[in-house]
Amino acid sequence: MMYKTKRRQFLKGLGATAGLVAMPAVVRGQAPITLNGAVQFNDDHAFNKGLLKFEELVKKYYGKPINFVLHRNSSLGLEKQYFEYMSQGKAVDYGIVSPAHMSTFAKAAPFIDAPFVFKDIAHMNKVVAANLLKPIADEVAQKAEVMLIGSAGGGVRNIFSNKPFKNLAEMKGLKVRVQGAPIWSRTFTAAGMAPTVIAYNEVYNAIQNGVIAAGENEAAGVEAMKFYEVAPSLCMTQHAVSIRPICFSVKTLKALPQDLQDAIMKAGTEAGDFARALESSEEVTKLDALEKAGKLKRIPFEERDAMKKLVDPVMAVYAKEIGAEDIFAKINAI
Repeated sequence: MMYKTKRRQFLKGLGATAGLVAMPAVVRGQAPITLNGAVQFNDDHAFNKGLLKFEELVKKYYGKPINFVLHRNSSLGLEKQYFEYMSQGKAVDYGIVSPAHMSTFAKAAPFIDAPFVFKDIAHMNKVVAANLLKPIADEVAQKAEVMLIGSAGGGVRNIFSNKPFKNLAEMKGLKVRVQGAPIWSRTFTAAGMAPTVIAYNEVYNAIQNGVIAAGENEAAGVEAMKFYEVAPSLCMTQHAVSIRPICFSVKTLKALPQDLQDAIMKAGTEAGDFARALESSEEVTKLDALEKAGKLKRIPFEERDAMKKLVDPVMAVYAKEIGAEDIFAKINAI
């Protein structure tokens, strides 16, 4: 499990199981059980591979007939919608969602992968292993009724731009798309940029039409969405390391047999570890291939430390606002 909660006690504490009408077909005695997942990408993306590993592991640990339907390529919308569906206990039972999309339900959620929280991938892995983000996961589970059962992600995020820049002066005023959680706009503003929130599937056209000049993502996203076609300069700011929780609807989970619940929790942890290691290992390979093919050019960024220094006060205030000062201190101490 991504964060080691006492699952049975927690689920019981959420209240009695909802009525059968709101529950998935599994509670009506139909067999085999069917679980629906959702993801924005195709099977080449690490997120998909992680969710397919989750399916494989659940089947292994459950040992009984069960069906999985993974809705790919944003066929059920975007991650924000997936999370809302899981919270409501309808349409989507599991998926991978950026913590930024959880802020409506739990204000601390975006802290999971906010800019400059982690020094690098090794630091992020140590934080996950130490279970330091458990209080945030508990808040998400309590307020949104979505459990964070695994830690996918593992990509280093950089800025893709339609013009190269290598320092803060050249980056000043850059019109860049950021995720919806306010901390992203606040930190990018502190670094001298002009951030704006745009839906993920609209970023390509927004750059193409001159609405913005840049966005930020890890290599897997740059490749999958072909952002390099409109923004071929990948400026290596390395401003964040992503954690993308594997999420599961509490309403669905409560309706499942106990042995399947156990299989899901165990599989979530292992699938998250698998996906995180996979994306981390693919990062350089993907960028090497794209650069060799002439699709993008990596631009070294000379002032990461100076950028972090500008952002640090904003992060400290943010951690205090959401009651995460202790968590932030422990993360920085690792």
